[in-house]
Amino acid sequence: MSEHKRQTIYIAISLPIWLYRRLRWIKRSRSNQIIPNLAGDRDIEWSWVASQMPSGPGEALDFGPGGSHLALIAAQRGFNVTAIDLGPVHWPYVHPGLRFIRGDLLKLPLPREHFDLVINCSTVEHVGLAGRYGVTEDRPDGDLEAMARLRELMKPGGVMLLTVPVGQDAVFAPLTRIYGRQRLPRLLDGYTVEKQVFWVKDRENRWVQADKETAWNFEASAGSWDPLQNAYALGCFVLRKSDRGSSGDEGVSPRGH
Repeated sequence: MSEHKRQTIYIAISLPIWLYRRLRWIKRSRSNQIIPNLAGDRDIEWSWVASQMPSGPGEALDFGPGGSHLALIAAQRGFNVTAIDLGPVHWPYVHPGLRFIRGDLLKLPLPREHFDLVINCSTVEHVGLAGRYGVTEDRPDGDLEAMARLRELMKPGGVMLLTVPVGQDAVFAPLTRIYGRQRLPRLLDGYTVEKQVFWVKDRENRWVQADKETAWNFEASAGSWDPLQNAYALGCFVLRKSDRGSSGDEGVSPRGH
């Protein structure tokens, strides 16, 4: 009787990057490692915006408030706040300095050079990604269009408080964009960065401050609708409307981290 030998054959299969990262996440989770995720991201973002918010009086725009209370903080600091969102917003409070408009930033007839303050907290990365928030039209540069539109609406010298996902440049449609060394400077074009802070998760799944390069090199995973299965770094910025036509690469080389 002849003896048959088994031979293992490996076949290379090209996988989409989101699927590769998802499979790697599953492998790591089964090895009992602590897997970083987005738990606590709103604590970082909302506290940053609140800590950097100037005092009124003035006009403020909260772009995509969702379930946050940042518009209320701005109103309590003396601003007249206009909040806009694609979906309905249900505030458990009423304030004379607050009003809400449901609609698309890129289509609403808002006054130019009107706002002293713009709150842009974890919103612009979603603009133009069809399949979420009722968006049906893909706009690959919707985020850049939104930043340009917001700049038009800001008074000269107006301030924007911005938070976005950071890491190696990627798009996880329809969920979010990740901003790295290529896309982030484009996002900040036309603004002067007055302050920036980056955060990443450590080995115990805690948010810690990091330098820009560490944040940019973070390999994000954001292919799940469950934020506890996603991970990326966070970038928090104080931006001022630049008097120049473009801030170029200077937008990511300010004081601070």
